[in-house]
Amino acid sequence: MNLTITKEQLINGLQAVQNVVSNRTTLPILSNVLLRADGTRLELTATDLDVTVCSSVEAQVKQAGATTVPVKRLFGIVRELGNPEIELEVDDKHICSVRSGPSFYKINGLAAEEFPPLPKFKEDKKVMLTQETVRNMLKKTSFAVSTDETRYVLNGIFFSLKDHKLTMVATDGRRLALVDEEVDVEEKSYGEFIVPSKAVNELNRLMQDKGNVEIKYAENQAAFALQDEKGVNVLVITKLIEGNYPNYRQVIPGEAQERIALAREEFLHALRRAEIMTSEKANSVKMAFGKNQLAITANSPDVGEARETIAINYKGKEMAIAFNPRYLIDPLNALPNEEVFFELIDELSPGVLKINGPFLYVVMPMRLS
Repeated sequence: MNLTITKEQLINGLQAVQNVVSNRTTLPILSNVLLRADGTRLELTATDLDVTVCSSVEAQVKQAGATTVPVKRLFGIVRELGNPEIELEVDDKHICSVRSGPSFYKINGLAAEEFPPLPKFKEDKKVMLTQETVRNMLKKTSFAVSTDETRYVLNGIFFSLKDHKLTMVATDGRRLALVDEEVDVEEKSYGEFIVPSKAVNELNRLMQDKGNVEIKYAENQAAFALQDEKGVNVLVITKLIEGNYPNYRQVIPGEAQERIALAREEFLHALRRAEIMTSEKANSVKMAFGKNQLAITANSPDVGEARETIAINYKGKEMAIAFNPRYLIDPLNALPNEEVFFELIDELSPGVLKINGPFLYVVMPMRLS
């Protein structure tokens, strides 16, 4: 293999893939990036066997071929090179020579055949959306994914493709975020699957505001092909979480007694300030709704107390309800809307945060002390 590539292109390709590589792997090949050169492209692939990321960048290929080299080492060298052009050459012993201006390196690699093969996907289960749509949906749900490994099915985002809609749901048992978008999806592509949080984090990192994403899925794997104007340039393949996602519809409360409009930014900053006065033992804030005002208070014996007052349009009965402030700050951070709506039934029922759009967030109240 022999090719010339710009430093910028090689760094872009390595940055896209190297995140999935674990530092604590027992298989040397999993520390390596697969380099495959052909025509005018260099394809880079890295995997930890659960999540695989492939990226394709422009290169001048003099001799096609494939090899694998330690990804962190290659990235470390390339990042520090002073010359904008790099030549890579690989011999039959898988030693990769890196030349750039006055710099010359030799890196010991491993055969491309040792690298785990990519799974194949059938063409029947797929859907195409804009990257912006999927990115916004992930942003509005991923903060609610559970990190408790004993409830493994909750350690990811539930995707449901049916009734010409894509629905994404995340919950950790104390809160639930749901968003859906109408999509052009054929009935043969209908189905449900759970994407683990590591893959979600990679997608959050790699998706752009422009271009499309084609989602394909099979029984235990899913692939997200991110395409820009030039075609596919990043592919994320992930194993899916096995198991049945809980029936999330049953935790969504019935009809609300009160629906309160709130300025998102003002509400968010008041909660952030109040959160400063909470502690691990006393990690709740009380929201007291009275005539045309909302009082947010935090009180923890070992820290002190906070009181924030917001003017709101409220004519309902006086009501006080307590929440973990982090569980309200997270969705408010993820939403772009200027106005949000908070719905309540009573002091003991979950609160529901909504916007003028396809988003719903349920949060369990805490006991008022």
